[in-house]
Amino acid sequence: MKCRGLDVRTGAVLEITGSAVIEQVEELIGADPAGLPLIAPGFIDIQINGFAGADYCSPVESMEAIARSLHAQFSCGVSRCFPTVITGSPENMLGAIANLRRAKESLAEGLAMEGFHIEGPHISPDDGPRGAHPRQWVREPDIEEFKRWQDAAYGGIKLITLSPEWPGAARYIEHIVSEGVVASIGHTKANAEQIQDCVRAGATLSTHLGNGVHRELPRHPNYLWDQLAEDRLNASFIVDGIHLGPAFLKVALRAKGIERSVLVTDAVMPAMCAPGPYTLGEVDVELLPDDSVVMRGGTRLAGSSLRMDRGVTKLMQIAGLSLIEALAMATVNPARVGRVSGRLRGLNPGDRADFVLFDFDAAARSIVVKETWMSGERVYAA
Repeated sequence: MKCRGLDVRTGAVLEITGSAVIEQVEELIGADPAGLPLIAPGFIDIQINGFAGADYCSPVESMEAIARSLHAQFSCGVSRCFPTVITGSPENMLGAIANLRRAKESLAEGLAMEGFHIEGPHISPDDGPRGAHPRQWVREPDIEEFKRWQDAAYGGIKLITLSPEWPGAARYIEHIVSEGVVASIGHTKANAEQIQDCVRAGATLSTHLGNGVHRELPRHPNYLWDQLAEDRLNASFIVDGIHLGPAFLKVALRAKGIERSVLVTDAVMPAMCAPGPYTLGEVDVELLPDDSVVMRGGTRLAGSSLRMDRGVTKLMQIAGLSLIEALAMATVNPARVGRVSGRLRGLNPGDRADFVLFDFDAAARSIVVKETWMSGERVYAA
């Protein structure tokens, strides 16, 4: 494997050689940079429920559809992802997990499926915090159910989102963390004491902070302030210009610091599809022309149609981040938060050979993906 691109920080020409992992990164002194794209580690999306017509929450989604969805993600600069299963019946969730595990094992593209994220069902049953999750399947944390999930995933579950408001939440978090799973707080109405109990138990992340909340909250205290103020919690954000307003996003990023902030898409099956009606499991939704995904016939958001490359662009355009800061939220930060081994240092010898090459329009503050590499293989070229 040999790949050339411009260093994002210096503009120097880099030549990266190796195979599945990087063996050498050399700065080519005097090399002509003309026409070369910028190069960065491949993007990592730790929360994606579906993409390009594939529904990861379906226990019967075809292997062909899942492969197509992964190819579509490659075109957005993603080289690793955490397919995400949301709240559903015990049977459907278990079936969806097993189906994703089969895809990971059988598809050439399955290497991109770094692990699985289970979002729910141990969330708040209240309207608002529950989001678009079906209320009838919300249930309390159950260690035995977690064991069944992990058996179906062959140990592939890496991240679980739950609400600290359940009486057994802290004990549940202690257990899953001891098994190497990241515990994240989300879809919650928990009070400060409950949040602190779960942080002490090992929770290290807030899932799509600012979304999955009540329409109205007390000025203080409330669960947003409690999570923003807790330095032991990282936070993920859906940066599509729809889920979060610019003021909240800017303040939240200042509170967390870029080093504790992660870009996610929270994309669902209609992402990269034509506007129109769709069904996500038991939930009828609609992809609108403005790229929002809403409950059919209403305005409540039901996931997003965001792409990671556009998320990086939106971070620069909406939050005013630099290119380097936006890239950190899409690369090394999710690698650290999601415990993605071999992706923690960026472009360094010994790390996985995952790259994205892209053009950057400084005036428009936007990027266009040209190539994506995964484990030393080029999986997308514009």
